[in-house]
Amino acid sequence: MNATRNFRRPRVLIVGCGDVGLRCVPLLRPRAHVFALTSHAGRCAELRAAGVTPLVGNLDARRSLKRLAGLAPTVMHLAPPQKTGDDDRRTRALLATLGTAAGAGRKATFAARLPAVRAVPVARLRRARASRLDAETAGIVPDGVGWTAASRAPRRIVYASTTGVYGDCGGAWIDETRTPRPANARAKRRVSAERQLRRASARGSVSASIARIPGIYARSRLPLARLEKGTPALVDADDVYTNHIHADDLAAILVRLATHGRTARVIHASDDSSLKMGEYFDAVADAFALPRAPRITRAQAETQIEPMLLSFMRESRRLVNRRLKDELRVRLRYPSVGDFLREVLREVVKQGG
Repeated sequence: MNATRNFRRPRVLIVGCGDVGLRCVPLLRPRAHVFALTSHAGRCAELRAAGVTPLVGNLDARRSLKRLAGLAPTVMHLAPPQKTGDDDRRTRALLATLGTAAGAGRKATFAARLPAVRAVPVARLRRARASRLDAETAGIVPDGVGWTAASRAPRRIVYASTTGVYGDCGGAWIDETRTPRPANARAKRRVSAERQLRRASARGSVSASIARIPGIYARSRLPLARLEKGTPALVDADDVYTNHIHADDLAAILVRLATHGRTARVIHASDDSSLKMGEYFDAVADAFALPRAPRITRAQAETQIEPMLLSFMRESRRLVNRRLKDELRVRLRYPSVGDFLREVLREVVKQGG
């Protein structure tokens, strides 16, 4: 019975199932069979314990990806690009692998538009087709057919990009229509991935939705080690605006994009915070009773702060998240970093009492 039920359930493949991917799993499992690609065989036990079917493969070795072709009609592409070059070769390899199944033709299109939530007779599926409804609208999959035919043509990809594609915006408020101007190789590779997905969407081989993601935080993803080490922040006059999203909210956004994202559409997966970097560090330090970070000038930072961290201190922007709220109808659990930190403080007080 379990095997039959899994066969009939829509399939979702997570490529790059790290912290955020694992947070997506509980949101997906009630209605889908979740697979995850991992390049580390040692993670298979962890993924199985989370209720995921692991697949060992490497985006840097295209031959290892053969099992992905035709596996799932929805792919959540959360893997970062490789660390060198301006072109995202990993996204290119993934699209090439998924594209090997695109020859299934338009017959698979109707059932391939994930996600479905219940099984119905084939006759009802035909009636829905006749009325020009797709499976995403009707919320149905063909009873007795499963996802074998549908999975031959992946129709939905959710891509986790970065707001770093914009480069420095001088602290201005920007929306998704802002032209990307990546300032470093990391961001250029993300722009490359976005362009590849847009082109594939234009060809009709996939339907890709893109989330541009700012700094991700969670209880286990706070700059506590940096504060304990005493790493400096910039003085207010030289400081930059940063943007944030809680990892749980991000997972909910990505899953929502899988069901309601528009083709080739970009959304800012960002909360409502408007904080400079130093203000963020101060808020975390105060919440955890740690010393605030010392402040230095930008000129001093150029000689005292390691290059990777310094690159984030050269870009300032504030994100408009109207599409997130109006189009995806997302209600954030943590509208701001302050909301999260207040919850942490309440938990600390409760435990102490």
